[in-house]
Amino acid sequence: MKKLIYIFGLIATVSFQSCKEPDRMAGFEDAEQYSIYDYIVENKEKFSDFLAIIEAGGIDKTLSAYNPNGNEYTLFLPGNEAIKKFIDATDGISSINDILNNPEYARAFARYHVVNMGVHTQDFPFGAFSEPTLSEDYLTVSFIIETDTSYYKINNQAAVIMPNIEVSNGYIHEIEMALQPITFTSFGWLEKNQGYSIFKEALELTGVKTLLDFNIKEFENISPVTLFLESDKIYNESGINSLQDLIQQISPTNSDYTNISNPLYQYCAYHILTGGRYINDFENVATNYTTLSEVPLNVNGMGNDLLINKGKQVFDTIISGTDTTIIDYIGFLYDESNITTQTGAIHLIDRILTQQEPSRAEVTFEFYEEPVLNEYRQKAGSYLIEDKESLENIEWEGVDLFFTELGSQESSAWGADYLEMNGDFRISYQIPRIVQGKYKVFLGAQAFDSRNALVEVYIDGKKISSLVDLTTGGSANSPFIGKELGTIDFKKYETHKVEVIPLIPGRFLWDYIRFQPN
Repeated sequence: MKKLIYIFGLIATVSFQSCKEPDRMAGFEDAEQYSIYDYIVENKEKFSDFLAIIEAGGIDKTLSAYNPNGNEYTLFLPGNEAIKKFIDATDGISSINDILNNPEYARAFARYHVVNMGVHTQDFPFGAFSEPTLSEDYLTVSFIIETDTSYYKINNQAAVIMPNIEVSNGYIHEIEMALQPITFTSFGWLEKNQGYSIFKEALELTGVKTLLDFNIKEFENISPVTLFLESDKIYNESGINSLQDLIQQISPTNSDYTNISNPLYQYCAYHILTGGRYINDFENVATNYTTLSEVPLNVNGMGNDLLINKGKQVFDTIISGTDTTIIDYIGFLYDESNITTQTGAIHLIDRILTQQEPSRAEVTFEFYEEPVLNEYRQKAGSYLIEDKESLENIEWEGVDLFFTELGSQESSAWGADYLEMNGDFRISYQIPRIVQGKYKVFLGAQAFDSRNALVEVYIDGKKISSLVDLTTGGSANSPFIGKELGTIDFKKYETHKVEVIPLIPGRFLWDYIRFQPN
């Protein structure tokens, strides 16, 4: 599927280039000073409504200037017809004046259409953009393939109809309908959309709905979650036509549904992954993901498709001539996934997802369990962690702790971010649960500076390594590397404490801790 997306992406690029002349500077002699705002003004006959909105919302000067972060802007620009479609589809708004007379709403509306980085369509993700909008939301991209055409769609709402208009401070992509800001939680999305009643009723019966019915912006230290969702149609194909039918299969003898140990509760919680993850986040990785149930879920993204719990359950056997194909995985419904909500992300899947005995998989932990650090990831910079209570899984003493986000800057650091300490320190990280078994352990850190510390690493109080020399091992081009520490044998599926202590104090730039099945 991913290869097909790439192939059709090339076709779409050719189509756009032949029909709509992308990649053109917007026709001004002094293109270096021809901004997003200038383009809208020059074409105000077509974009007068949006021009009025950005001026009412006070971001006209923003779109006239360079991005202070140094990575340009991307505007998804609705024309007057696109805004009319938005008004017709939106309760409580009957005319453009309803937007213009509310400067706060106009500001939020305009900022929602601007991504805080410049992105050409050839760099569009199949998921969420890596940077948020100016309203601190994340937009998603889908690639739609139809019989006679293919195109990009933003937030599963608006098709891109004129891509890659390049101006001095970024890119403009014209869209066929203005974007509707996300005003619903993941559970709210289920309530708004028909065809998901069986799972919705299971969430209500067990009380798991509360884990999908919050706005992450309204809470501190709460991370988004990701929901894997089957439609009623998927259940019906397996002979499950009601919640009662599902109960008979999952929890026929235990009616204490709100108890966390109840099989139906666990079934619902197994559909929810910690962290907001989009399709592109699963690509090129094969690992176990922590769920809100007692066991993790595996997604293998190393091949042409994303495969959930590959090899755990045989769903179908297809015989064609001498060829036999065994379907032993759950797949994504790509075109219907990447749904963004106030709670995180929703992905639709093509079979019923039940808890499976987990297998070991390579797992890399990068401190994503800390909501504060995830906020810092939204903008490049170096951040001092002043409040120790703000971190739930990391403890330290001795010196200050910094978190550095490199943004789009090229780096050998995994994920382009790391923790940093300098001096005589002590730091520990309580990692999420990991499937029991033997693993090789790797410490990801900067290892190319004579100022760096020499450290020892402990897991659950036991030393896992001999002395780790972080002054050497990397290179000028790749200073961040994974230092192999040794082998560990976990006996239970549970969390573990990783502790780093210097024998010779110095700088410590901690990138990750990785466990590789041995």
